Amino acid sequence: MMVATERCLDVNGTSVWLQGQGEEVVLMLHGWPDTCALWDGTVVALQDAYTCARLTLPGFLPGLEHGSQATSLDDMCALLRKVVDSVSPGHPVTLMLHDWGCIFGYEFAMRHPELVARVVAVDVGDHNSKALQSEWGVREKWAVLSYQLWLAFAWKIGGYACRAWGTRMTRAMARWLGCPTDQASISYTMNYPYAMQWFGSAGGFQSALQVQLALPLLYVYGARKPFMFHSRRWLDQVAAVSGNAVQGLPCGHWVMISRPEAFHACVRDWLSGNSLCQASV
Repeated sequence: MMVATERCLDVNGTSVWLQGQGEEVVLMLHGWPDTCALWDGTVVALQDAYTCARLTLPGFLPGLEHGSQATSLDDMCALLRKVVDSVSPGHPVTLMLHDWGCIFGYEFAMRHPELVARVVAVDVGDHNSKALQSEWGVREKWAVLSYQLWLAFAWKIGGYACRAWGTRMTRAMARWLGCPTDQASISYTMNYPYAMQWFGSAGGFQSALQVQLALPLLYVYGARKPFMFHSRRWLDQVAAVSGNAVQGLPCGHWVMISRPEAFHACVRDWLSGNSLCQASV
C-alpha cells in the first residue's frame, strides 16, 4: 500500500503533515533521536481508516545546527494545542506517542482532556512515579543516569562550546543504544529534553503531572530491554481499566520498527474496538 498524498499545515512555524481521509485524526509524536519519519510505516497501516497527523518536534529537525534552544513543557503543550485546533477543529484527537513524545503527550492530555479522545503510548509509562524508581535497582538507575547525562552534556557542549563534538557524542550514544535512526539525521539539538530533566533547562519537568490518564489507553512496550520505562504497578492499573489494553512485544525500545506487523495489528484492533492485546509476552 502506498502512502497517501501528504498535506502540510504550518502551525506557528512547525510543519504538520496529514495523510489519509478518515474522520478521526491520529496525532503522532516521536521521541529521541527521531523525527516524524519514525511513523512512516504506521501511517501506511492506518491511513485507510484514519487521518494521520505528525510533526517533527521543535529542535529535532535534521541538520538543525544553528542553535540549541530548549522548548519548555508549557510551550510544547501550547504548540500541541494549536496543532490539535488546526488538524481537528472541534473534535478531539487520538494521540500516538513514543519516548519523549509520551512525556510531552501525557502532559498535554492531562492538561487538555477535552482535546484528546484516547491515547496509544509506546514504551514510556509512569516515567516520574515513585513506583518506577523503587523498581529500578542500582544497575538500572546507573544505566539511565549514564546515558541521559551523556546526552544532556552533549547538548550543553554542542550549544555552548562545539557543535561538532555535541553531535558526535549524540551519534555515538545512539549507536551504543542500538537506535535504528539514520545517523546523518541525528544532532545534539535533539538532546534538550535530557538537559531539562537533569539541569532544569527551560524550566525542566518539575511541574509535570504524575501520569494518571482518565482516557482510554493502549500501552505497547518492548519486553526485551535491560530495564522498563514503566512500573509493574502502573501496568497493572492500566490493564485493570475497562477499555484499556497493554501489550508487550519481544523487542527493544523502537517497537514500531522492530515488530511493525504485530504493533500495527494491535493498534488497529484496539482503535476499532476489537482489542486482542495481552498483558505481556
